[in-house]
Amino acid sequence: MLPREELLKGVENRDIVARVIDQADQAIKTWEVVLTDFLSPPVQVEAQQAFKRLTEVQLVAWGGYPQAERQRLGIARSELPLESAQVEVAALEIAGNFLFDTATHRDFMGAILGTGIVREKLGDVIVLGERGAQAIVVPEMVEFLELELKQVRSVPVKTQRIELSELKIKEPKKKELTTVEASLRLDAVASAGFGMSRSKMVDLIAAGDVRVNWKETTQSSQPVKSGDLIAIRGKGRLEVGEVAVTKKERYRVQLTRYI
Repeated sequence: MLPREELLKGVENRDIVARVIDQADQAIKTWEVVLTDFLSPPVQVEAQQAFKRLTEVQLVAWGGYPQAERQRLGIARSELPLESAQVEVAALEIAGNFLFDTATHRDFMGAILGTGIVREKLGDVIVLGERGAQAIVVPEMVEFLELELKQVRSVPVKTQRIELSELKIKEPKKKELTTVEASLRLDAVASAGFGMSRSKMVDLIAAGDVRVNWKETTQSSQPVKSGDLIAIRGKGRLEVGEVAVTKKERYRVQLTRYI
């Protein structure tokens, strides 16, 4: 048995990570690859950090395409081969004419969950504008959704399985920039990276809209470091690159913003 309580120390999403630990125990006992449901980025980070200390098991994450936010974890004994192809996911096309009744990401999510499936069985939803959307799901939900998902908002839709290669993924736009700051405080670096005032950034952080490495923070003074990922709901992500100290003992920070 894995040291459950030790692995759960400091974990925010205890119930879900505890379930992943149970699945890892199953993988050790059965010598099989065990798959989780789709996990949100914060849970993925916590699970992977918890399992870093273990030599008995290995994890691989996959959500249907490289930049997928929601991903399933494949868990196996360290002695077994494990790759992303073993993490089974399926893609659906939800096709309809949304020219006169535009549907948002939330609309498609609501329609899918309105059929009765639980959130954990659903990965990313990719909105295609007036043509509908594509969704990534666990394979066992495909037939059910093909039968049950017939309408989004007022628009009739046809739901059918497609190949993962048919997913219409937009590469995120990248913007490279450099800022020089007196400190590595989150509010200073993030306001420079997202091009907004320091006071506005402080408000966003206080409201819980900012995550660092997918963990929510309300501390504007939290220091950031090279490799950190800062995300703001609805505004994209910011990756902290190389940090150097100038002659005037300020910090020159390389940033990459993903929109």
